[in-house]
This record gives sequence, structure tokens and C-alpha cells, in this order.
Amino acid sequence: KALYILFGTLSLILGIIGVFLPLLPTTPFLLLTAALYVRSSPRLYHWLLHQKYLGNYIRNFRIPLRAKIISISLIWITILNCIFFIAPYWWLKILLLLIAIGTSYHILSFKTLK
Repeated sequence: KALYILFGTLSLILGIIGVFLPLLPTTPFLLLTAALYVRSSPRLYHWLLHQKYLGNYIRNFRIPLRAKIISISLIWITILNCIFFIAPYWWLKILLLLIAIGTSYHILSFKTLK
């Protein structure tokens, strides 16, 4: 539990720094913080979700439809290219296909920003 809290706090610090530095992403670090806090301390998780500014990043996490379409399209273009032109073994082709299906499902499972 202590390691989860430690890494969650480090992730929180990076997320806060990311608010001010454009090259450092905020939302992934805050989502990681929430995931680590929920496993270690319900009190810290509750505190994080109810923060005035940071809680909104987590509660309102949604992916725009355009970003979903672009990311899934690029995944499938890349994976199909590898399957047909690069991967020499049938088991590797099946593995790549399963990865494409899994990541597509994962991206589609997020709420869409309207």
C-alpha cells in the first residue's frame, strides 16, 4: 500500500506540473494517480476526485470522436501492414490481430466527448 501511495503521489506531482508545462501530459498522470490511490487508500482517492480542479480531469475523462477514429484507423493500418508485409509467422499474425482487436475495444470503451 505504501508503494502505491508513493507512486500515486509522484504521478500526482507530475500531473500538476503537466498543467503548466505543455510537453508533459496531465490527464494520463492523474488517471494513474487515481488508479494507484483506489488500490491503496480510499481516503486519498476520494480526496483526489473531489478536488476543485484536478477532480474534473478524472471525472470528465472522455475521448473526442475524431481522436477515436484517427487512433483506431492508425492502429488497423499499421497492424494490417505488419500482418501482410512484415510478419513471417502465422502465430505472429494472429497475435497482431488480437492486439488490434484488444486495443480497439479498449479505445471504444472510453466515453466519447460530445
